[in-house]
Formats: sequence, structure tokens, C-alpha cells
Amino acid sequence: MDVTSRYSISARRMSRSIIRELLKLTNKKGLVSFAGGLPYPGTFPAEELATITEGVLKEEPGLALQYSPTEGLPSLRENLRSFLEKRGFNCSTKELIVTSASQQSLDLVAKIFLDRGDLVVTENPSYLGAMSAFRSYGARFLAIEMDERGMRTAFLRERLAELKKTAGTGNEYYQNMPKFIYTIPDFQNPTGITMSMERRQELMEIAEEFDMIIVEDVPYRWLRYSGEEYPMLSAMDRQNRVIGLFTFSKILSPGMRLGWLTADERIMDKLVQAKQATDLCTSAFSQSIAERFISGGQIDVRIKRNIDIYRKKRDLMVGELKKNLEGLKGVEINEPSGGLFLWISLPEDIDTDELFIEAIDRNVAYVIGSAFFPNGGGHNTMRLNFSYPSEEEIVTGISRLSSLIRDRMEGRG
Repeated sequence: MDVTSRYSISARRMSRSIIRELLKLTNKKGLVSFAGGLPYPGTFPAEELATITEGVLKEEPGLALQYSPTEGLPSLRENLRSFLEKRGFNCSTKELIVTSASQQSLDLVAKIFLDRGDLVVTENPSYLGAMSAFRSYGARFLAIEMDERGMRTAFLRERLAELKKTAGTGNEYYQNMPKFIYTIPDFQNPTGITMSMERRQELMEIAEEFDMIIVEDVPYRWLRYSGEEYPMLSAMDRQNRVIGLFTFSKILSPGMRLGWLTADERIMDKLVQAKQATDLCTSAFSQSIAERFISGGQIDVRIKRNIDIYRKKRDLMVGELKKNLEGLKGVEINEPSGGLFLWISLPEDIDTDELFIEAIDRNVAYVIGSAFFPNGGGHNTMRLNFSYPSEEEIVTGISRLSSLIRDRMEGRG
């Protein structure tokens, strides 16, 4: 039977995650992997969750083991609203929905806004998971270059002004202009860059000028190790233009598969309809556990502990890279103020796609930077994760990787 001819257009556009496929190559004894964006297992509050889980099953099994409202358990939504309020962003529970982690949030946003051929503004490079979600609905990308202050908003304004000249008016305008701007303003994946306050303000101005929606992805914001904190775009929003995506994966556990999304009530209605068609509701069991974890004040303690652990690992990796790559011209290392990743740029004639296989042979792995560029490019870049490996593995792995880079660069010509 010819199955492929029966696939939908959306299914034909789907492809496996490059990162997930590369990770299969890292299942090798003795290999140090900086490839996955995995939290450190030592940050998982297993004992606390075991106690909470027992209490949930004893005290409210009829709630935890049942279907929940599509929007999420009211008690958890109220706790999440309070969590955000303490961090500078006020919203109502009517503007908040619980999701099966932020990847579902990305899919829901794509489902309600994107038709085949629509444009989406992203940073260049951008998060691979978001690109996969948007691309599965037929999106094209207006990828805006970044510098050390984040997305180059002046360049974005220029590109949008050019598009506006031929976009038409009324409904035609909204069909021809990008459907939304997707950004990770804090400790961006993959670069680790944080958007400056000036750029945040300009991005909000651009959204108003061109009547656009901003999708703000906030997976790492609570993991700040140094530097000045700027307000979320969601907190700066005065016209209900920002959709906020949040997750428990980096501050509690990715295995919980929990996240939440904030948006204007008009948008929320469509998101609820889209989620009902996807999974009816998020696990009430996971929600019940998370609600008790937050209401008991344990989430704040956990975030602080995670910061202490990850700051030390970040500092170690940065220090080892600087020590081992000292003197090599054209090597740039981004030092993030938070999050989980470091970004390295090599001279343009060094192809990290080709280098990857040799890295595996030397028992060290990274993610090729080209995977994060929506429209191609970035073959001289790589992303390193510092959260998952042990401190000993960081020292060993960076030594191996640096030796490989040095050998390749010194062997040119």
C-alpha cells in the first residue's frame, strides 16, 4: 500500500528533530554530551514530589485521576497567576490556560494563527522546537539577525515597512504581513543572549505600529545568574498584543509535562477550542501535584537551588573554554547571564556540521548551530549545554572539544 500519497500536506512537511536525531549518536560509552537541553537530574525534587503525590492520591483522588477543565484546574491557575504577579506581570485567570508544557503552547499558537505560506518573524538563529511547530502548519520565516542586545529591531522595522508597501488594506493586509513575532527575550535558545531594555521597548512600539502580535517564549527567565533583569514583554504590554509561553520543565521537572500560556481573552477562546481538539485537557494528576508544590512555597526554594547549581556550572564551562581556546583568532564565546546554553562562533571557514562526526569520535558532542537558522546558515556555530553534565564532565568534555577546534583551525591552509 502506498501510504505516503495519503499523507496530508502538514504531515509531508513534518520532519524529525535534528537535535533528537543527533542525540542518538551520542549514546556511546565514555562520551561527554553538551548536546541536549536537559536539566540536571540533581535539581529534581523527587522526595518532595513523592510526599505530595501520596497526599494527592489519599486526599483528592477523585479530582487528580479525573478529566480536568480544558483551561486547567482553577486552583493551579490561581497559583500560576499569583506566581506571575510576584514577578511583575498581572493577568487574570481568564487569560491563562494550562498546557502540556510549552511545546504544546507553540503548537496551539501555530494552529490558530497560521495558514500555509504565512510569514512568522523569528530571531536568527531561533529555537528549533518553535520552528518545527510553525513549519508543520506551512509557515515561512522572516528571520531577523541578532547582536549582543538581541533581535535587531531597527532592521525588523525596515523589513516590515517594506512588506507594508505591498500588503494592501483590511483583511488583505493581515494576510500578507507576518502573523506574529516570535521571540525568546531572556537567555535565548540557542545563543543565550538577553534582549536589552531599549530593544524590548522598540519591539513593543513596532508591534503597535504594524498592528502585530508578539509571542514571548519564557522557558529560562527564572534562571538568572548575573546581570540586570528587564521586565517581560507581557508585563510591558498595554494593548493585549503579547502571548506569553511558560513552562515547569526548567524549574521543576520536564517529566511533569506542564506549562501555561497567557493571552487576551479573545485569543484564549480560540486556544481553548484548539486544545479541546488536541487532548481535551492537561493531566489533572500532574496539575494537582504542581499546585501543591507551588502553594506550599517549594517552587521558590527550588528555583533558588537550581540557580546556585547552574551558575557554578556556567562559570566552570566559560572558564574552561577561555583557558583552552586562548589565542585562537575568530573564536567568539557568548557568556549568558542565565539559562542553559553557551553559543560559540568559529571562523566562517570552519564547518561545525562536518566537525560533529569527528567530535563524536573524540567522545564529545554538541549541537550544530545550523539547525537553529530558519532559512539556512550558521555552519560555523555550535550550541553547548552546561546544565546536564557533571562538573567533571564539563572539564573533560571542554578539553576534548577545544583540542578538536584547535587542531582544525591550526591545520587550515
